[in-house]
Amino acid sequence: MLGCVIHGRGDLRVEELASPVPGPDEVLVAVHYGGVCGSDLHYWRHGGVGDFRLREPMVLGHEVVGTVVAYGSPSPSGPAAGTPVAVHPATPCGVCPECADGRRQVCRDTRYLGSAARTPHVQGGFAGEIVVPVEQVRPLPDGLRPRRATLAEPLSVALHAVRRAGPVTGRHVLVTGAGPIGCLVVAAAKAAGAARVTATDLLPTALGHARAAGADTVVRADDPADPGWPSEVDVAVEASGVAAGLDGCLRLVRRGGVVVQLGMLPPGQSPFPGNLLVSREIELRGAFRFDTEFDAALRLLAVEPAFDALISAVVPVRDAESAFALGADRGRSCKVLLDFVEEARWGDRPGEGFG
Repeated sequence: MLGCVIHGRGDLRVEELASPVPGPDEVLVAVHYGGVCGSDLHYWRHGGVGDFRLREPMVLGHEVVGTVVAYGSPSPSGPAAGTPVAVHPATPCGVCPECADGRRQVCRDTRYLGSAARTPHVQGGFAGEIVVPVEQVRPLPDGLRPRRATLAEPLSVALHAVRRAGPVTGRHVLVTGAGPIGCLVVAAAKAAGAARVTATDLLPTALGHARAAGADTVVRADDPADPGWPSEVDVAVEASGVAAGLDGCLRLVRRGGVVVQLGMLPPGQSPFPGNLLVSREIELRGAFRFDTEFDAALRLLAVEPAFDALISAVVPVRDAESAFALGADRGRSCKVLLDFVEEARWGDRPGEGFG
């Protein structure tokens, strides 16, 4: 089977990998689609993401959808063989103080597909077959096709960020950065009842994607004269991962408002106008990954076909480097998927079933 292995900065290889064998309480999944995430691109372009640096070769990928193949022995209960499933990429330890407090997304000993946060690294899902704990697979809801289901992981990240902001019903939400995650934050905020969502970015194409996701207003981040700029907002979600975005959020959020830092900032220290936190009593909150939001994301995807507009291309795994180059070009793409099997074999076409 083929897999996408990152060996270092700029060194992405499509390699033949051995098929894994499931152990007790594990399930073997044949991967159909894998979504190329911003963190995958960071590993490829920079050799790391945030403070997580590559120290050994690692299979990338954590946004994966496939079908159940087999279980380890003794066989645990789970979806039947052939069932289309999405894979929750996190395996929290379940015993640390954070897990005990119901905050498994910040578990201090978690394992996350395709992550260099720990050594040995946790190998990812960009492979023809993967083995995961059985509790990490979720059958796709009726009406949800595999392509759109691949958005479940990034949508879960967006849903968690909006949850971290607190109630947004009837409020004006600012989203800085209209990449795939930023666009999904727009959709998540609208689904949570936001009265108005303003999205900012440097690229017209990205702003178009934000419009498709439900943004009421889009603003060129490099144009202070853009008439779309709000005088103030109730909540701001920083999804660009740059200090300038955080600066803008802190300056535009109202007194007593909430800013959620979602984008992973560059390694080291990042400057921001800290005095505004004091003089305006702004609450600055972090948002990292997600937990139970994964199931909510699948339900939302099942009833909202507009999410399909965020998928820009589906590329065969053998052309993974081209897919990564396209995914890194935000002027040409939003979300790019890797295809691990021939599409006709899966029946993921209009008017056909799955399998």
